Amino acid sequence: MTERLRIAVIGYGTAGQAVAVLFSRDDHIVDIFERAPAPGPVGAGFLLQPSGLQVLWQMGLLDAVRAHATPVHRLYGDTPCGRAVMDMGYAGLDARLCGLGMQRGALFTVLDEARAGAGQLHAGVTIIAVDHERGLLHDSLGRVHGPYDRVVAADGAASALRDGTGGTTLDRMYPWGALWCLLPAEDWPHLQELRQRYVAARRMIGLLPVGTRPGDDTPRLSFFWSLPRADFARWEADGLPRWLEELHALWPEAAGRFAHLHDAGQLARAVYRDAVVRHWHRGRLVLAGDAAHAMSPQLGQGVNMALLDALALRDALRAHGNSEAAMQAYQQQRRAHVAVYQRWSRWLTPLFQSDRDAWAKARDVLLGPMGRLPGGRGHMLRVLSGTQHGWFGALPLQPDFIDALAGRALPRVVPATA
Repeated sequence: MTERLRIAVIGYGTAGQAVAVLFSRDDHIVDIFERAPAPGPVGAGFLLQPSGLQVLWQMGLLDAVRAHATPVHRLYGDTPCGRAVMDMGYAGLDARLCGLGMQRGALFTVLDEARAGAGQLHAGVTIIAVDHERGLLHDSLGRVHGPYDRVVAADGAASALRDGTGGTTLDRMYPWGALWCLLPAEDWPHLQELRQRYVAARRMIGLLPVGTRPGDDTPRLSFFWSLPRADFARWEADGLPRWLEELHALWPEAAGRFAHLHDAGQLARAVYRDAVVRHWHRGRLVLAGDAAHAMSPQLGQGVNMALLDALALRDALRAHGNSEAAMQAYQQQRRAHVAVYQRWSRWLTPLFQSDRDAWAKARDVLLGPMGRLPGGRGHMLRVLSGTQHGWFGALPLQPDFIDALAGRALPRVVPATA
């Protein structure tokens, strides 16, 4: 890099953190604007796929992540009567591959420490508009910040800046959300598996091992319960005992975990959006993370997509400088990867979160056999691992990364500036 840019990053979630780290390492001047007065993680846990883990490896952070995460080798979902609906393992792609279950607090800390104080974090500042031509930011108190050479909007699924790129083709709330919290793992027998239980498409329960976080050495599980957004108030009004009775009846094998649920205040509420933009950039403004491509969490790719966005944006600026060509290259690369996941997520969500019982019955009967068809299982595993690129391509995983993930190679060392 020969051009040192002044860059504004709006939002300090995974996308904003990764962008700030990568751009700071390239010696750009970075200002970060976060509306929360005390920035921190939002959410319980997630599954880092090989696609996102390769980005963290390239950033030199794989070992820091692995210190708190839990290897996940299998995704298994069944019904209360024991019918297996989903049974997929990473070994079907490569015996050395796995996912890593991780708490949001742990990844937030890893990325925050990797920034090492570079750039200036403006907490408690809400940016409500961006002048894409001049690179000026307008906040909720009427102040103006900038100008900036590049403005990266990474303000999440409910982005207030998404429309600034000149065309949102879809932006809607999903009718279903979820309740979630962290539970102690203790003697849970499936500590390397994401386990889910389905009752038609009306009930979906999950337990994902997510390891530890700085300051808390207790291994934990991320628990979620699918619920229509319109039923949040009814759930609270019905009271916890009634819900716990249903929960224990549907998944008695996990009763020991659910014994830790004793207060409705333990459970946070999550809602989801589906957003598709025609343009990822306009003038000096560019979108990253959920601001560019919010989708249902059904395929669990949100954090991984955010990391891939950050790396692709960094690489585009390295290759083309701060130009229209750089933004076009970034958009072209990421859209080819994201589009197939948005479509699959939109199609699959009603099979797991809806009132369409007939669809759920077809899912229970057909999903397993479809995964055993020639070519079908490989495609499903690539979608699972985040490595499907377009309808027929694959996102390459570097051999050195695969060895590092399997613990067979030295960690990648990244210089402070590249």
